[in-house]
Amino acid sequence: MSPENSPDLVLNNRYRVIKKLATGGMAYVYLGHDMTLDRTIAIKILKQGLSRDKDFREQFHQEAKAAASLSHPNIVTIHDFGYDEGKLFIIMEYVRGVDLKSYLHRQPDLTLQDALELVEQACEGIGYAHRAGIIHCDIKPQNMLVTHDQKLKVTDFGIARAVSAIQTDRLQSVVWGSPHYFSPEQAAGYDPTPSSDVYSLGVVLFEALTGTLPFESEDNNELARMHQEILPPRPRSINPAIPTQLEQIILKILSKDPSSRYRTAEQMAIILGGYLHGHPELGKLKRPSPNPPDQPIREQFRRIRPSFKELDWGTIALALMTTIAVGGLIPFWFYIWLTMNGY
Repeated sequence: MSPENSPDLVLNNRYRVIKKLATGGMAYVYLGHDMTLDRTIAIKILKQGLSRDKDFREQFHQEAKAAASLSHPNIVTIHDFGYDEGKLFIIMEYVRGVDLKSYLHRQPDLTLQDALELVEQACEGIGYAHRAGIIHCDIKPQNMLVTHDQKLKVTDFGIARAVSAIQTDRLQSVVWGSPHYFSPEQAAGYDPTPSSDVYSLGVVLFEALTGTLPFESEDNNELARMHQEILPPRPRSINPAIPTQLEQIILKILSKDPSSRYRTAEQMAIILGGYLHGHPELGKLKRPSPNPPDQPIREQFRRIRPSFKELDWGTIALALMTTIAVGGLIPFWFYIWLTMNGY
């Protein structure tokens, strides 16, 4: 029985599943309760296709064990992991907040400083993991949680890495990570490095400051080609409020050649932190507020179509009177014309 249909499911006689919070590409996330320590937790249950794979389970345990050793304020803490009832699961701290993707859409007044500070926090957490020899492999705003006081925590360490490790052909046709955010080398099927995580963080930074992604396509193969071959648009062409020096930093991070980027997320955090410290005016510059991707078309048109109350009735009345006045002169001019022509 799937966890969606069994809200009272208890894993390892300890972790009670309460309700589903989210669904991802590889797992479901649930609100849960640790009955031993009497605390609220988040439970991530991997989908059946992964849970049934013995090789994946073994590799996952190795990656989860490494990820559980990470202790940093910008990383979601892993408390436990296991296999029970035919389900592979992770027990994590419960973070009360929303993912960064949703947060960016819900904050129309977010400044460049706010956006930079959030990405800097992500860099600090991932940089700490890089120092421990752990590469995330699947960096995207959906894997970053933002609390009500703008504290950011990165989640999902280990899962993407475990998936990649069970592939027998390292130059595989199936790329790792999320197509909009993966690095050129991941798009080509090569092993990711800390610099690959830096590139993905650069895509998140680009999106946070411009409100758009550098590359858009519904075809994953086309996205892979774009990441490998096409230069990203200049951020200032989308958001002129971005200073030139900051644009140069973003384009360096999005370099196709890994050696041209910052080597680790920690270096990227230092650069962003230094820039923030020296440019207090960023707190006054706004980022664009894009329409949510799932917003109905009629709602988008409603934003630009004036409502009944918003119409300028004075202007409309004046235009109407002008039309009537001009229209009333037509018979008069017609009479003059007839007289001048002897009719």
